[in-house]
Amino acid sequence: MTQREKAQRKISAANARPHMPTHVPARLIVGISGASGVVFGVRLLELLRETMIETHLVMSRAAAVTLAYETNYKLKDVQALADCCYGPDDMAAPVSSGSYLTLGMIVAPCSVKSLAEIASGVTTTLLSRAADVTLKERRRLVLMVRETPLHAGHLKNMLAVTEMGGVIAPPVPALYTGPKDLQSVIDHNLARALDLFGIHLEGVKRWGEEAKGVRRGK
Repeated sequence: MTQREKAQRKISAANARPHMPTHVPARLIVGISGASGVVFGVRLLELLRETMIETHLVMSRAAAVTLAYETNYKLKDVQALADCCYGPDDMAAPVSSGSYLTLGMIVAPCSVKSLAEIASGVTTTLLSRAADVTLKERRRLVLMVRETPLHAGHLKNMLAVTEMGGVIAPPVPALYTGPKDLQSVIDHNLARALDLFGIHLEGVKRWGEEAKGVRRGK
């Protein structure tokens, strides 16, 4: 067994739930919707490249538009960050089937349109289909919903996803970390989201964990 395989098995075991076998491949579906904040999805792929996680990318059409508006990245550059990528209408992709084992799915950022489709079970694209499969297979689904303010419909959709087992994790700055720039805020948000999959990144500032050699006064 290679070092990568050993590491993947360790991650799978840490992420396993009572109904899941511990040998689930360390694969993670990364969804990027058209919401503002596409950098969250791009940075997530960059961070996961430094781990043993195999990434499967699904981008909506609107995500490609947002990518051009908000960043200097080309679509092909983002796709190159993933181990596998699929078109938004590829309903025959492996991630559209529950028999294809994964650790789950994270949508970063998640638009309220994608949230609504997932909450209602209407799967018009591969992104919402993959999310629906994740829920029905009782795997971890994390939606980094990027919208404010929220009306009752948004909140009801969040509740519906939560009741189905999903996790709503809006990107919120953890100011106690003393972020020096936007990149620090993005990285901390993504690290906290990955914690939910048992994937723990190094160098993350956590409350109560102090720097080596530094003690907080009593």
